[in-house]
Amino acid sequence: MEAADRLAHLLPHWIEHNESHAKQFEEWAEHARVAGMAEVADLIEAAARSMQQANAELATARERLER
Repeated sequence: MEAADRLAHLLPHWIEHNESHAKQFEEWAEHARVAGMAEVADLIEAAARSMQQANAELATARERLER
């Protein structure tokens, strides 16, 4: 399988996988916040934002691949 074909398959999978993790991060950040662990919650939320940024980059890669 050619690299472009493989990436066309992998990029959407990675994006979906990351979305799932980001959602879990946000849910657990809220649990941490409710449990009085604000600093931990802030760090988990930062990780969720990083995951969302990674997805934006992966989506751009997918768009460029489709050109």
